[in-house]
Amino acid sequence: MIRCLVVDDEPLALHILEDYISKMPFLQLVKATTNPIEALTIVQGGSVDLVFLDVQMPELTGIQFLKIANGKAKVILTTAYPQYALEGYELDVVDYLLKPIALDRFFKSVQKAQSIIQPVVKTVQQAEPVQVDDFSTDFIFVKTEHKIQKVYLHDILFIEGLKDYISIFTTAERIITLQGMKKMEDALPERHFIRVHKSYIVALNKIDSIERSRIQIGDKIIPVGDTYRDDFFRMIEDKNI
Repeated sequence: MIRCLVVDDEPLALHILEDYISKMPFLQLVKATTNPIEALTIVQGGSVDLVFLDVQMPELTGIQFLKIANGKAKVILTTAYPQYALEGYELDVVDYLLKPIALDRFFKSVQKAQSIIQPVVKTVQQAEPVQVDDFSTDFIFVKTEHKIQKVYLHDILFIEGLKDYISIFTTAERIITLQGMKKMEDALPERHFIRVHKSYIVALNKIDSIERSRIQIGDKIIPVGDTYRDDFFRMIEDKNI
């Protein structure tokens, strides 16, 4: 069960979200409160996994709440004001729900939260043969300037980190996101992707050739950094026949 907290200065909004949460078998309501200070104490105590957080509250705004909570729980913002969306995403919220919130939109949002909080763990029984993974259908979501975009892993060629954002180069397009390199590296399966430089992650199955400390993927030449060289060539050696 995902333990939930609802924070909103409007009692009607609390009741609606309480009702929606009760309809979701994988959600458990811990508390619904109009007091953001009380809610912050609960979050810092580590007793909730997901917070439905209003943005405009008199004592403490949702944005201030996010900054103080500092990632102690995942957050879905709930507000009637769309102008806070970008700032919310920069603070790594799961989703942004605009009031009035429809049940189907709420369901999509909490499904996304579930995939983050409770990722599916694939296991292989000892007596069974190892199964081929589903890399061809796996995907991630990335936040772009105006939307959240699905990116299939098998389409990714390489990822380039710049000062304030990263570029994901796929077989079809270049996607720019504010997500950091470390977070992106952690989101990708190690058997298919490897970091080769402070500014580059490459898809192993997209490498055309390797010459000394340079990787070629299509027309792109990617350097292998000193910090990452040993791990990279060890993985290449493991894949050699």
